[in-house]
Amino acid sequence: MSSRSITLDLHPIYNKGNLIDAALAEAFDEAEATRARQLEIICGKGSGALKKRVLRYLERKDVKARYHRIDKDARNHGRLFVYFRPQRGQ
Repeated sequence: MSSRSITLDLHPIYNKGNLIDAALAEAFDEAEATRARQLEIICGKGSGALKKRVLRYLERKDVKARYHRIDKDARNHGRLFVYFRPQRGQ
């Protein structure tokens, strides 16, 4: 069973909308390719606009079908966790 976790830090591209979506898509592709169980997305605390954008992306029907659940970090509201279903044979 893979316990691999992937981290995506969006701080460097916080104000570049097209790059944010591309980075999220790339992180999802990597998570699926490596059979990662968790994707940690660091969007920072700031005004909350970046986190809202990430949550809107995660709510898209085509994206939602790719993961199991999302958790917001209770101790750090600038961080999200996306969990993937374990694949058979993992």
